[in-house]
Amino acid sequence: MKLFMKLLRLIYVVYAAIIFLGIMFLILPPIFLASLLGKEKGGNIIFYFLRFWAHAWFPLVGMRVTKEHLVEHGDKPCIYVVNHRSYLDAAIAVKVMRLPFRPLGKVEMSKIPFFGFIYRNSVVPVDRSNAPARAKSVREMMSRLKAGISILMFPEGTTNETNEPLRPFHNGAFRMAIEMQIPLKPVLYVDAGDRFPSGKGLMVLNPGKCRVVFLPEIPVEGLTLDDINTLKQRVYEVMDAELRKRRAYPTLQPTA
Repeated sequence: MKLFMKLLRLIYVVYAAIIFLGIMFLILPPIFLASLLGKEKGGNIIFYFLRFWAHAWFPLVGMRVTKEHLVEHGDKPCIYVVNHRSYLDAAIAVKVMRLPFRPLGKVEMSKIPFFGFIYRNSVVPVDRSNAPARAKSVREMMSRLKAGISILMFPEGTTNETNEPLRPFHNGAFRMAIEMQIPLKPVLYVDAGDRFPSGKGLMVLNPGKCRVVFLPEIPVEGLTLDDINTLKQRVYEVMDAELRKRRAYPTLQPTA
């Protein structure tokens, strides 16, 4: 029985990979043409092709992505802050986030053949090991926000492979929100870690639900850089509490 299940999983993973690559090569030529229009206009067009990719791939591999807005969502640019537990998170973002937006992404991904070209033209890449490169990424994100394009950031900095809902947050998203007086929009990817947990290889990919929950916007009007830690803690607590409502996690220990 175990051997049979392993064979089924292998067939599923190979099938999912073929569909993923097939759609990627289908949209690669128009994405190349759109990239000639520049990072803003061309980038916005590219996301419609990426959305087609996501809308086609998820149902074809048996993953049902649903959205829930706890409050009415607006149309003004914001900084999305999202929990990060899966390699699927970027694909889910393309499927559910209001366009236009740009995610902040690891520069290493741009080195992957073919996919790297799409990646370079659809994210704000960041090299965390290089201070000048990080500063350049921040300037690019600010430029996108000024152009009315939302930014998506994973404040945990890397995928969460712990048993806790969230890893500690970095300051970047909160500093930018305060400096530009742009509201924060917390978003939860509730089940992505079940569908494709990071750090465990391709063979853990599996079908099922992918719930996305948009939490109420958190304004930053009047806040200064002295308020970064307070704002960061507020967002952390809101996201942590909502994740614990929707999934089983270790019980919080009482504070002294």
